Amino acid sequence: MSAATLASLTLAAPVFDSADYPRQTPFVSAEVWDVGGTMTYPIQFCNSTETALLGEAFEEMSLLAEHARDHILRFGFSSDYYVKYFGNANTAEPAGWFDKIVNGDKTGVLFRCDDPDDNCRLAGWAGHWRGENSSDETVICEYSFTSRWPLAGLCGYGYTVAGGETTAYFASDLIHRVFHTDKLGEGVVGHYADTYDDCLKLAIDSPEEAVRNSASLRYFALDVYAYDIAAPGQGCTGHPPLSSSSSSAAASSSTASSVASSATAASATTAEASTTSSAPSECHTHSDGEVHCV
Repeated sequence: MSAATLASLTLAAPVFDSADYPRQTPFVSAEVWDVGGTMTYPIQFCNSTETALLGEAFEEMSLLAEHARDHILRFGFSSDYYVKYFGNANTAEPAGWFDKIVNGDKTGVLFRCDDPDDNCRLAGWAGHWRGENSSDETVICEYSFTSRWPLAGLCGYGYTVAGGETTAYFASDLIHRVFHTDKLGEGVVGHYADTYDDCLKLAIDSPEEAVRNSASLRYFALDVYAYDIAAPGQGCTGHPPLSSSSSSAAASSSTASSVASSATAASATTAEASTTSSAPSECHTHSDGEVHCV
């Protein structure tokens, strides 16, 4: 190979700054090659009750992610659930994201309850990623401990994957939160779509984004766990909530069918709407300062 050819290849090669990546710990022996790694999610500044509940939630999150990974590895494109959420995208990427939750190094990641940014006082905030303040830290607010359900209750009490929130269970909520960290989400997993319908559309229109869409990963994990584990062979996919236009049409039809009860119905609807609108959204911040509420 000529010197000119070598020079052109050198110029064309991508340049990586090794300073951006922590150095591997010097090799000691075959028994301790992974010395210095952190396999559990670090928790600090939480009281004993919060620490216990958060520890259990992380165990359940690992179960949820582990099963999602194993479902992909077992069924791949033959899984209707896979095609539904990820289209024709390669199976390695979502399987890898789920595996990273379970087996990736957590050194530098921190979950805390002391609210150094004073956001937990805001109504409906269950927690937040600290973003530019500390991109591998997440604050868990008291609201998380009082509102999140255990994974054992999946499909219970009328919950459906399509109709409910992916953050209803502590396990799936934590999947959302760990992917916000630079360590685990790598700035790649993000919010390309959020609602159930939008995630299904993303799988068709942009499968390459679907496999790194935080909500798609959560919907998939919940759906396959429900079908394979929680309610075997049945699951609880359900249907997404009616659109506002469908709700309006239904309300008009109902009013037309019974004029006599319209005043009562309108009063009840107004009260319900007032209650719904005053219900707090669950919010977190992004590194650019954007507040994302679900």
